[in-house]
Amino acid sequence: AVIHFVSLLPHVIRLAPSLPLQEDFVYHWKAITHYYIETSDDKAPVTDTNIPSHLDQMLGILLQEEREREFGVTGPCMEYLLHHKILETLYTLGKADCPPGMKQQVLVFYTKLLGRIQQPLLPHINVHRPVQKLIRLCGEVLATPTENEEIQFLCIVCAKLKQNPYLVNFFLENKLKSLASKGTADVISEESLKGQDSLSTDTGQSCQPEELSGAAGLEPPEFEDESPQPADELSASLDNLAVAPLPEATVVRPNQDYNLVNSLLNLTRSPDGRIAVKACEGLMLLVSLPEPAAAKCLTQSTCLCELLTDRLASLYKALPQSVDPLDIETVEAINWGLDSYSHKEDASAFPGKRALISFLSWFDYCDQLIKEAQKMGILTSTALLHRIVRQVTSDVLLQEMVFFILGEQREPETLADISRHPLRHRLIEHCDHISDEISIMTLRMFEHLLQKPNEHILYNLVLRNLEERNYTEYKPVCPEDKDVVENGLIAGAVDLEEDPLFTDISPDNTLSNQEWLSSSPPATPDHPKNDGKTEVHKIVNSFLCLVPDEAKSSYHVEGTGYDTYLRDAHRQFRDYCAICLRWEWPGSPKALEKCNLEATFFEGHFLKVLFDRMGRILDQPYDVNLQVTSVLSRLSLFPHPHIHEYLLDPYVNLASGCRSLFSVIVRVVGDLMVRIQRIPDFTPKLLLVRKRLLGLEPEGPIIDHITLLEGVIVLEEFCKELAAIAFVKYHASSTP
Repeated sequence: AVIHFVSLLPHVIRLAPSLPLQEDFVYHWKAITHYYIETSDDKAPVTDTNIPSHLDQMLGILLQEEREREFGVTGPCMEYLLHHKILETLYTLGKADCPPGMKQQVLVFYTKLLGRIQQPLLPHINVHRPVQKLIRLCGEVLATPTENEEIQFLCIVCAKLKQNPYLVNFFLENKLKSLASKGTADVISEESLKGQDSLSTDTGQSCQPEELSGAAGLEPPEFEDESPQPADELSASLDNLAVAPLPEATVVRPNQDYNLVNSLLNLTRSPDGRIAVKACEGLMLLVSLPEPAAAKCLTQSTCLCELLTDRLASLYKALPQSVDPLDIETVEAINWGLDSYSHKEDASAFPGKRALISFLSWFDYCDQLIKEAQKMGILTSTALLHRIVRQVTSDVLLQEMVFFILGEQREPETLADISRHPLRHRLIEHCDHISDEISIMTLRMFEHLLQKPNEHILYNLVLRNLEERNYTEYKPVCPEDKDVVENGLIAGAVDLEEDPLFTDISPDNTLSNQEWLSSSPPATPDHPKNDGKTEVHKIVNSFLCLVPDEAKSSYHVEGTGYDTYLRDAHRQFRDYCAICLRWEWPGSPKALEKCNLEATFFEGHFLKVLFDRMGRILDQPYDVNLQVTSVLSRLSLFPHPHIHEYLLDPYVNLASGCRSLFSVIVRVVGDLMVRIQRIPDFTPKLLLVRKRLLGLEPEGPIIDHITLLEGVIVLEEFCKELAAIAFVKYHASSTP
């Protein structure tokens, strides 16, 4: 019978239910804590104990538990880990490195836990708090045996922050604020997680620095003053092993601001190139976080900017006093991630080459970091500047602000000196920024600046470069030209009706002179109708005929005629005249005989950027195009004869190599005519896009070449607007 029972034993064992996961999990955790209670030898390496095995088993159980449950449902094992603050205890053991090698084991456990568990753990206070503390143990000493585990852990934290950027404050916050808190530098503001921490079961808990968790289910010890009070057998055993926990404030670095950024920056100095590169990648990931709070936190609450620039400065100072310029030129392109130079293996080595490569490598890294970093700082500061410009009404404050933004220069610009006033240069450059949002915000700021009653704004941005009219090529009037001039044309100008670009324009496409006059604002006693209609007729039609028939869509849609532009232009021009009245501008252009036409013409940085963007109207987003054309139409409204001639006169005889607004648009139209041929059903698609933009058609499938089609619509409307402005200005200036 006994033999028979023994033979059945394996089957009985197989049928017995396995231990529930939680019992198994608690068993392994207690096995770890019992080591500290029972051992008297704290010098044996951790690899000689069962601790690594128990930690692996605990991790495996947590993963199994998650696999067996619906996503987002916290199982009893994870609840146990959180409630009993197991990570806090492990942090303390890792910090004390007891037994030797324990820090490495703790780093690996944290890394695997954060990396493999799918549910978000960092929002839990009993996870992010010990993680935050463990971060401070990383990068303390270079070339330590745990460097590899440290960088793996830090990179996992960065990856998790990429998934939940709103948590970034916990790992970057400035510790100066927390020094007043009862000897701890770990006070965490739970306010920033309200409404976001639905998973945490204990967000209301006090954030006192409980370094040890009650491993056997006991509550953690409360700290009073500076010394911990052992509360259970485990704490007493740890005390005997000389790993009694200390409040973090006693080990915080002198600047009280040691956090994730500092740890990563320290590890970028690692002699191990792979670790240094991974640390750089971690920082790159942090600066690219999309959360505005992350950018603010990185720039204001960490030493990132100072540390990056300090490193660059120290590497520069480490260069030899003199290096042969030819040697500098021979150094090949430097990539920050591949800085593995060996002086011995380099046949073309020269004194200082190692230092030069280190400097160029870090410079390349800073360059890439800035490229990857989100643009919130620029956007926020530009939006604030925009708001201030709009709000200021005091003449004195406005004058000071204008000098601050634009500088006081009034002499003509040259390409070489456009960066003379750094803020002006940067703001104008931002009108053509890689970020459309920043471009639009900066252009809006300039648009509002141009509406301010301050003459220096327009003079500094535009007029100082048009003063000598050296955009024109002077041709003395010949007797045979006299009749032409009397008929309202300018000598030497090319009639667009004879230009090969416009030979296919039908007479139906132009407005007759009478139509324009009848659709203009009604004449007032101050502005009676007048003669001299030929010139304005030709100028208006020049703008209206620029866009070819097949690229026009407004005449298919009601309510998109010229009347609105004429009314707006009349009102706006009246407002601008009122602003400019006290500036005593001339009524007619400076006589060409008195102009220095030999001087090299440069339209100035501002118009250069606007013309460049206008030249790309077919390839830019719709919102950018609206803003660019809005600024240019504002400029066109100013009643200065040189601005009118340069921006609104198609017949101005441009000097060689010069461009005007009209010539820029002519080039765009030439490009458009070529591109239209390659797009099937161009006109129906164009009409559909216009109707969608007006809300007359519901949004539907994406249309091919949408950017081009929207650009054509903006171009057509802009030409109508310029025609209306030209007409209104002529109508006003030709009154007696």
